[in-house]
Amino acid sequence: MEQNSCVNAIRSAKTFFDKSTSALEEADSGFTPKPGMYSVAQQVAHSAHTVDWFVEGAFGGKGFDMDFAGQDAKVRKVTSLKDARAWMDRAVENAVREFGSRSADELAKPLPKDGIMGGMPAGSCGFSIAEHTAHHRGSLATYTRLLEKTPPVFPVHHARSL
Repeated sequence: MEQNSCVNAIRSAKTFFDKSTSALEEADSGFTPKPGMYSVAQQVAHSAHTVDWFVEGAFGGKGFDMDFAGQDAKVRKVTSLKDARAWMDRAVENAVREFGSRSADELAKPLPKDGIMGGMPAGSCGFSIAEHTAHHRGSLATYTRLLEKTPPVFPVHHARSL
């Protein structure tokens, strides 16, 4: 597995995430479609947290943190879209640094078979970051429409140049 592939997947995911959520403003931070769902800010915070979670799972000494209730509580404390976006920026910078600094052997090292992504190469977590981010980008596009705004979409010619 090549580090450039992982890094490019993460960077592209961030570029698309930022563009498609750019119609959301700080005033939208607390919007939720239904009570109990993540707010706009919490959706972004959850996405950022999950970037950190995959990096820790792939390369950290502790592996994947399975305390989902604790993770959820941390995300639900976020009330500012600005703060959530800053977290996402930091998380992606760290992920790019971590995946970009790994050798092909480190990226190919299998994750523990009895855990999340059991037996998959550690580098697969970079692509999982991109996939998970895309999922929440879609959720936030729905939130944007419910706020009667239009989520921007990349022109096809720009997307091909990434």
